[in-house]
Amino acid sequence: MSKAHTLALFNDFEAAGRALQELKASNLPGFRMDDVLIKSPIEHPELSEMLGSRPVYVQLYTMAGAVLGSTIGFTLIASAQANFLQQIRGGRPIVPIPPDMVLTYELFILIGVLMTVVGCFIAWKLPGNRSPLYNTRISEDKIGILVKADPLVIPKVNGIFERHQPLEIMGEKGR
Repeated sequence: MSKAHTLALFNDFEAAGRALQELKASNLPGFRMDDVLIKSPIEHPELSEMLGSRPVYVQLYTMAGAVLGSTIGFTLIASAQANFLQQIRGGRPIVPIPPDMVLTYELFILIGVLMTVVGCFIAWKLPGNRSPLYNTRISEDKIGILVKADPLVIPKVNGIFERHQPLEIMGEKGR
């Protein structure tokens, strides 16, 4: 089923908070709080708490990159040193661990950072489509609440927004 979007623009975060509380208390069919986004130039922790916790998976990319980097790093370095088995080593080990740990650490950091960047791009959905609704006043000093819901529920959501005196309500049909 297609979804429709609506964006309410508020002047202060208290009115936006009251609108979020009423949205959260309403049990509208076809509406979930997971489909609500807050758009603002600054962070509002009080409003973010009302939305509830949302999973963040970037740290898993970082950990996978760190494990992959250290494994690949040590394997490549040790295999390059083990190729010289025909040379006389003079009692030294074929794969010396302490000097190899320095290069392994460097690859641990490098691939961990690169995988973090990849994880951020995936989590931010970049490159991707812009938000279906946007108002340039959000990047100045206003607070926007973007709701994605069934088209039949959007008038009820807009009614909730109108009770809290938004500056503007914009809508778009779903895709």
